[in-house]
Amino acid sequence: MRRSAAGLALLLLTGVLAGCAGSADTAAAPVRLLGPAREFHGTWLEQPLPEPDVTLTDTSGKPFDLRRDTAGRLTLVYFGYTHCPDICPTTLADLAAALRDLTGPERDKISVVFITTDPDRDTPGVVKSWLASFDSSFVGLTGDYATIRSAAKSVGIALEPPATKKGTYEVTHGAQIIAFDGTHRGRLIFSSGTSSADYVADLRKLLGRVTLGSSTPGAGGQGAAS
Repeated sequence: MRRSAAGLALLLLTGVLAGCAGSADTAAAPVRLLGPAREFHGTWLEQPLPEPDVTLTDTSGKPFDLRRDTAGRLTLVYFGYTHCPDICPTTLADLAAALRDLTGPERDKISVVFITTDPDRDTPGVVKSWLASFDSSFVGLTGDYATIRSAAKSVGIALEPPATKKGTYEVTHGAQIIAFDGTHRGRLIFSSGTSSADYVADLRKLLGRVTLGSSTPGAGGQGAAS
C-alpha cells in the first residue's frame, strides 16, 4: 500500500477492507499525505494521526479510556473481530510472535489494543478468551458499535455494520494496525500481511525514535485486560 512520488507517499487507509466472511464492499476512502518510509517496513506518518479519544469496555467489564490507559507507551491499535476466519487471527498471531522476539524491557514499553468491530457477538468474555490464544497481555475492548465506528473513522479505518448477506454473516473492516506514541500521535501504519520479522525491526526503531514517557502503573501492560 506504499506509493512514492516526489519524496512523498500516499496511503489510502480505507481503500482496503477486510471482508472476513465474504466479499468486501467499497467505501469512500480519504487519502492521507505521508512521508517516505525508507527506514520502516510500515508506512511512516509525517502528519501524525490523533489517537481516538474514546472510552470502551475491557475484558473485565471495566471502562478503558484509550488515551489515559495507554499514556506513555507505544500502543498498537487494531480493529477486528473474533469470528474472523483469516486476516484477524493471522495478524494477531504474527504480532504476538514478534513481541516474543523482543527483549523484556522492549516488550514492557508496548501495548496492543484490539477493538472489536462485532460488539453484538464479541462480549468481554469472548474477546478475553480469544486474545488469550495469542497473548494474554493484549487489551481487548468492546462497546457500542456507533462509538467504535466513530473511533475507527477518526483514524481513517473503514468499518461496515455487521450484516447477513446470502446466508453469510459479514463483518467488513480495515485491516491496518496503527502505532501511537506516548503522546497519542499515530506515527506508523502496518498493513495486513506484515511479517513478524518486519514488526520486530520496526518496533525496535520506533522505540528508539518516538516519544513515550511515564505511563500509569499497570495501565495497558501485562494483566491490564485481565
